[in-house]
Amino acid sequence: MISEFAPTAPGLTDELRAAVDRRFEATLAELIGLAAIPGIAWEAFDAEELERSARTVAGLAEAAGFESVEILRAPRPDGRPGGPAVVASRPAKPGNPTVLLYAHHDVQPPGDRALWESEPFLPEERNGRLYGRGTADDKAGVMVHIAASRAIADVLGDAGGVGVTLFVEGEEEAGSPSFRTFLETYRDRLAADVIVVADSSNWAVGTPALTTSLRGLVDGSFTLSVLSHSVHSGVFGGPVLDAPTLLARLIATLHDDEGNVAVHGLVVADDPEVEYPEEQYRRDAGVLDGVRLAGSGSVAARLWSRPALSIIGMDVPAVAVSSNTIQATARAKFSMRLAPGQDPDAAMAAMGRHLEANVPFGARLEFTPGERGSAYLADTSSPAASLALDALRAAWGTEPVRMGMGGSIPFVADLKEVFPEAEVLITGVEDPDSRAHSANESLHLGDFKRCIVAEALLLAALGADEG
Repeated sequence: MISEFAPTAPGLTDELRAAVDRRFEATLAELIGLAAIPGIAWEAFDAEELERSARTVAGLAEAAGFESVEILRAPRPDGRPGGPAVVASRPAKPGNPTVLLYAHHDVQPPGDRALWESEPFLPEERNGRLYGRGTADDKAGVMVHIAASRAIADVLGDAGGVGVTLFVEGEEEAGSPSFRTFLETYRDRLAADVIVVADSSNWAVGTPALTTSLRGLVDGSFTLSVLSHSVHSGVFGGPVLDAPTLLARLIATLHDDEGNVAVHGLVVADDPEVEYPEEQYRRDAGVLDGVRLAGSGSVAARLWSRPALSIIGMDVPAVAVSSNTIQATARAKFSMRLAPGQDPDAAMAAMGRHLEANVPFGARLEFTPGERGSAYLADTSSPAASLALDALRAAWGTEPVRMGMGGSIPFVADLKEVFPEAEVLITGVEDPDSRAHSANESLHLGDFKRCIVAEALLLAALGADEG
């Protein structure tokens, strides 16, 4: 365990910043090359591209001086092999801790090409940002780890004495189905004193953040059926309502009139100390003028410490191919974010009970549970968290924010369970304008460089620790 840290000398801070600067154009070129690979861990996409992405990361790790670089897998729950993960290491000198640096090389599908201003897999630099799928989430995280490790080696040699294990997963965007098995299979290779997860966001461009809480997640689908088969809307319309209409009525029960989640039995955590101004949220999220925000309480509480429920997909006929037919069935997929302290199984059961109790007009309900993941709450008083905040402060020259994250990284709970003695730090390269998972995803290049400097400072201070 890490007990105390020596502050990084100003001269060393300047040397590390200069080392990052010297290699930054090369680092950016490596990121562009990596982000050009459409490595998507979904069955509908070319698996060879995911393999190529893993091989490219392995090559970057070897070039950066990591030892025993391997591409490893573990089985998924259904027995199929998991996505290709890269594991590489530099051993610690005696008396020094080991740091596990996590990121993922797989990306989200690009979605509708018409919504992109440039080709999703031809990264393009515009106005200080790099645009393209995966430029921020999370191939920039991969490059932060590699570039920071390289800067430490350039300035201090031998990674400054700290042990560094690089772990770059290959199926995070597909729900990390083999993650827990992977941790247990390769426990000895991944064991560390500090774990840095580079898959979150900063507060704003120019203002860094350490993510101190994450919401959990459950998702699934529900189907309503009203007929054994669809029928003519003129001949039979009136006595029976179509399935899409009844589905809409059921969906409407999921929130109260203020927009709060109306599913009973869900946990609400304590309100965060930091506030997220409504004007900033509206700007960051692109809320249209006149749209009233949903829910009660502070914006930060609604984002980070209370449940949120969204319908993320529906199976009904598209307008372009619709006919005068009473639809027999309709299906929706939900995504529910959970407050810290919420048991995911209990939340899933509560969702099922709510749907069953609110089925309209006696329609037949089929509820299909999906993925589930636990929330996370960090100890910001820990030695590693204190050091991370110091590193962010030095790299940006401004006070970092201790922020929650409305999103979920379910595998963080797995990391804590498999490595209970390790301190987990959640950092990131994104900002509110990054649009991860959306069209025109982008990375702010100035903050990208500062992220590398901050992680190099973190590794330097860990290497200076004598345990």
